[in-house]
Amino acid sequence: MDELPHDPFMLLSAVNMKLRDTYASLDELCRNMDVDKETLVKTLADAGFEYMPQINQFR
Repeated sequence: MDELPHDPFMLLSAVNMKLRDTYASLDELCRNMDVDKETLVKTLADAGFEYMPQINQFR
């Protein structure tokens, strides 16, 4: 499993890259990387980012 960064801006970059290049959805990313979806979404929301499923990215 790839380890995701803890810094929210580095996390945003890493997650969006994986969503763009590897995973068709946030659910698939979390399942395959063994990441807690609620924690990931909250961490990025606390930094001002929201997951947009229609474009499969956090913005």
